[in-house]
Amino acid sequence: MARFEDTTAIVTGGGSGIGRNTAQTLADGGATVVVADLDRDGGEATVDAIEDETDGEATFVEVDVTNGDDVEKMVDTAVSEYGGLDVAVNNAGVGGQLEPTAELSADDWQMVIDVNLTGVWRCLRAEIDAMLEDGGGAIVNTASILGRVGTEATPAYTASKHGVVGLTKVAALDYATDDIRVNAVCPGYIETPMLEEAGLYDDEETVENLREQHPQGRLGEPQEIADAIVWLCSDEASFATGEAVAIDGGYLSR
Repeated sequence: MARFEDTTAIVTGGGSGIGRNTAQTLADGGATVVVADLDRDGGEATVDAIEDETDGEATFVEVDVTNGDDVEKMVDTAVSEYGGLDVAVNNAGVGGQLEPTAELSADDWQMVIDVNLTGVWRCLRAEIDAMLEDGGGAIVNTASILGRVGTEATPAYTASKHGVVGLTKVAALDYATDDIRVNAVCPGYIETPMLEEAGLYDDEETVENLREQHPQGRLGEPQEIADAIVWLCSDEASFATGEAVAIDGGYLSR
C-alpha cells in the first residue's frame, strides 16, 4: 500500500496508543512521519518500530503542545527536513482528574484545557500555515465520544473534547476552499495507556462496566482508531471535511 507515497505527516502524541498505531500505519502507506511527543522514550520507540517494520521514514521531535515554540519547531522540522506538510494528526491529550465539577481544582481544569483544546488550536495554526504554503493537506484531530455527550466527574475532559469538535468544524469551514480538510475522530473507550493512567483498569468490575457501555460488548483497539484516522487523511476521504466521526462500538447509538 503506497497511498501516502511522497507525503509528509505529523502525529502528536505519537509515542503510544492511538498515536503510535497511526504513525506506523501512515508510514506503512509510504509516508514520512514526524513523531511528536513529550515522552522521548515512547516517541523514539515509535520511530524505531517504523524503521524496523515498515519501508517508511520517521524522525522524533520532543514537543509539549502547551508550548507554542515547541509546536512551531515540530512543523518547521517537517518543512525544513522533508519539504512541506501534507498530513497532520493532532492526537496528544490527557485525561485529567476524575472529579465532580465543583470539586475540580482550577489548576487541573487549566492543564486539561491547555493540552486537549488549546494545544490542538496551537497545532492547527502552525500546520495550516504550512499547508497553505504547500497547496493543501488533511488534518485529523482526536476528540472523543465525550466530545458529543457527557459523563460524570469529567468536566475538563468533556469540555475540552466538545471544544475540539467545534474547533474542527470552524477550521474546516475556514479553509475548505484552500484544499485543506479538517476532521475529527471520536473514539469510544480504547485499550490505551491513558485508561491505565486514569486507574480505570484497577478492578475487573470497572473494566466490565466500560465494556458494557459499548453495544459490541468490548473496548476498542488502538489500530481500529488509527485505521479511521488514516482513511480521513487519505484521498479516499476527499469529500469529507468538518466531520466528527464516532468509532465507538455503538456507544453513541444508545
